[in-house]
Amino acid sequence: MLTREQLAMRAARELRDGQYVNLGIGIPTLVANYIPVGVSVVLQSENGLLGVGPFPYETEEDADLINAGKQTVTLMPGAAVFDSAASFAMIRGGHINLAILGAMEVSETGDIANWMIPGKMVKGMGGAMDLVSGAQRIVVVMEHCSKDGESKIKRRCTLPLTGLRVVNRIITDIAVIDVTPTGLELIERAPDISANEIRTRTEAPLRISPSVKDMKF
Repeated sequence: MLTREQLAMRAARELRDGQYVNLGIGIPTLVANYIPVGVSVVLQSENGLLGVGPFPYETEEDADLINAGKQTVTLMPGAAVFDSAASFAMIRGGHINLAILGAMEVSETGDIANWMIPGKMVKGMGGAMDLVSGAQRIVVVMEHCSKDGESKIKRRCTLPLTGLRVVNRIITDIAVIDVTPTGLELIERAPDISANEIRTRTEAPLRISPSVKDMKF
């Protein structure tokens, strides 16, 4: 199974030159450290940053520069800082090409639950609901199963929903799965993990692409 860093590296391969991209909290924030050579993107943070750079080195942190997950970040040359109202206008106006988000559950039709576990303390919805409805493409990055071994890719989500039919692609520690009009399709698998093993770890029906490849990161 892939590590968190390998997952971020694989997710970074989703970036396309010239895109405006939002990275959700958790594993997605690591993507900023693995942008492919030759690819230029502008990272946006819903707390009011445009042009977010990689995480700072130790001792070089600036406590005034944080992302939406309250992690210290750097700014790229030409970056802009503004209020969250302008940031959300950018998201709601459809100006974000790609959002890479974490999730607790994703359904076979692309529903996503990523903001609340009943009975546990949560920070709140944040920008998740706006991102899944406003961004042009949604890629989810998460572990395939929960700590108790239960599949996080469901027939139907059991947790409170963030958005309906919004996810385009799911990247997990063992697979890359596309959400298509005819169901979920496995297109990549982690090294040494068979397609049949991925299918057994997935609650939702999973079609295996005839051209399934090994994941590269």
